[in-house]
Amino acid sequence: MLKLVVKTVFAMFLFAGSAGAEEGVNIFDKPREAPMHKIIHESGKQYRLSDFKGEFVVAVFWSRDCGPCIAELKSLNGFYNAVKGNGVKLLLISPNEEWVSVAEQKKFLRRYGAPDVDFYVDERGIVASDLGIFTSPHTVLFNESGEEIGRIRGSAKWDRDDVIEYIYQLKAKYG
Repeated sequence: MLKLVVKTVFAMFLFAGSAGAEEGVNIFDKPREAPMHKIIHESGKQYRLSDFKGEFVVAVFWSRDCGPCIAELKSLNGFYNAVKGNGVKLLLISPNEEWVSVAEQKKFLRRYGAPDVDFYVDERGIVASDLGIFTSPHTVLFNESGEEIGRIRGSAKWDRDDVIEYIYQLKAKYG
């Protein structure tokens, strides 16, 4: 069994005023393999989570019916713009069945302040299920080798400087 190291001090900053603060940031002792099922990019191209090797991946599983998920969209957009091109990749992943079309999802994201973020869908929730994710928002962190290194349950203030710096620290340490 993998021992979890809970980063409670930082979790208080990361999750200040948001659901899931008590859950903290969990970094695993040993990386885990990414699921083999695919997510689908807004362009229609399919990817495995391990396909993003060379980048530190922040995969946020969310739902359009989740209040905390919607509340963090604007800060996710700020986070995306702050880290893009710097070796950190943000994946915004929602269940495919929530959307009628790509246009509908783009309109939704624009409405709630995340027009810049690339989005992906999880057909039938298979990838989320493979990861044991049944609540949202739920963030999974992958190192540059495409392995899962940790998780964050609940919403976060993603565009805060201290949160962005912490993600860069995780990237440097667990790469």
